[in-house]
Amino acid sequence: MSISPAVLETAGRLVGFDSTSRKSNLQVIDYLKDTLSALGADCRLTHDDSGKKANLYATLGPTDRPGVMLSGHTDVVPVEGQAWSGDPFKLTERDGKLFGRGSADMKSFIALAVALAPEFLERGLKTPLHFAFSYDEEVGCIGVRRLISDLAGLPIKPRLCIVGEPTGMKVVAGHKGKRNFSCSVHGKECHSALAEGVNAVEAAAEMIAHIKEMQREIRRDGPFDPAYEPPYTTLHTGIVEGGRALNIVPAHCKFEFEIRALPHHDVEMLTDRITAYARERLEPEMKAVHPAAGFDFTIMNDTAGFDLPDDNEAVRLVTELTGDNRTGRVSFGTEAGLFNNAGISTVVCGPGFIEQAHKPDEFISLDQLAQGQAFLRRLMNRLCE
Repeated sequence: MSISPAVLETAGRLVGFDSTSRKSNLQVIDYLKDTLSALGADCRLTHDDSGKKANLYATLGPTDRPGVMLSGHTDVVPVEGQAWSGDPFKLTERDGKLFGRGSADMKSFIALAVALAPEFLERGLKTPLHFAFSYDEEVGCIGVRRLISDLAGLPIKPRLCIVGEPTGMKVVAGHKGKRNFSCSVHGKECHSALAEGVNAVEAAAEMIAHIKEMQREIRRDGPFDPAYEPPYTTLHTGIVEGGRALNIVPAHCKFEFEIRALPHHDVEMLTDRITAYARERLEPEMKAVHPAAGFDFTIMNDTAGFDLPDDNEAVRLVTELTGDNRTGRVSFGTEAGLFNNAGISTVVCGPGFIEQAHKPDEFISLDQLAQGQAFLRRLMNRLCE
C-alpha cells in the first residue's frame, strides 16, 4: 500500500521541530493549528503558565454533536548522549524505515491524522473529527490535564477517543497507572566521629530498602494480571542525592521513586504502607536525637491507569476498524487513563512499536505507517457514512 505524499511531508515537518519536553512546543502547535485552520477547523489553544507551551484542540465537521477524537503528544524525549547515525531532527528513509526523533513516539500518528484531514472533509463528515495535541506528555501527561479541563466547559464533548501511541496497530484497552514521588529526608549534621547526628542518607537507604522489599513481596504474592508485562505492580527508586563529604554526617538526602500499578491495585494502600513505615519505624529514632528530623513525601505526578471491558464503545469501534477482536494491556502510561476518568471512553492504538522509541535511531517502518493510514481511512468510512 502506498503512503500519501502528504503524510510523508507532514511527518518530515513534525520531526524537524525540536520539541524536546524541556523546550517550547509552539512551533509544532502553530504549524498544526495553521494547517487545520486552513481546512476550516474550529481551533482552541490552552497554554501553560509560561506561555511557551500549548495544547491544541480542533474540530472538523458538524459542531452540534459529539465525535471521535484523535489524541497525541507533541513533545519528544532528549537525544543528548545517544549515538545517532544521522541528524535526529531530520526524517530519513532507508531500508523501509523512517528514522528520526518522534518518528515512532508519536509524530507519525499526528502526521497521519492531520495529512488525511482533507480526505475526511472531501468525503463529507457526518460525525465530527476532533484533534487533541498536547505538551509535556513525556514528563507526566502534564499538558493534557489543562486540555481536559478546557473540554469540561464545552457544551459538546467528544464521544470517544483514540490515543495514537505506538502499539503496532493493536488495540490497547488498559494500561498501568503511574505515581511519582519525591522524598526529602531531614537529619542533623555533625562530625562523622561523633554520635550526635542523624544520618539522612542512611535513613533514606532504609526507606529505599523497604520499598524494594515491598516490590519483592508483590513479585512473589501479587496481585497478578497476565495481560501485563510484567504481570504485577512495580516499585522503583531511580534517583538518590545526598551527602557533602565522607567525614560529615549528612543532614539532607533526597530520592525519587515511582509506583506503576495494575489498574485494580490499590495505589493509596501502597502509598500508606510506605509513609507509615517512615512515620512508625524510622522517624521515632530520628526524632529522639533531633525533633525536626524526618521524611517529607511529595507526589510529583499521578497518571491514571485504565481497564476497559470488551463491550465498551471505544473498544468495539476500534477493534472493528482493526479487524482484530483481541485487546491488549501495556505497562507504559498515556493520557488515555485521564480521558477515561473525564468520561471520554478512550483506547490506545497507533502505528509503530514502543520498543523502537526513546532510543538512538528511533524509527517507524513504512509498513506500520501504511497500516495506520489504512486504519484512519476505515475510520473515515465510519464518520462519513
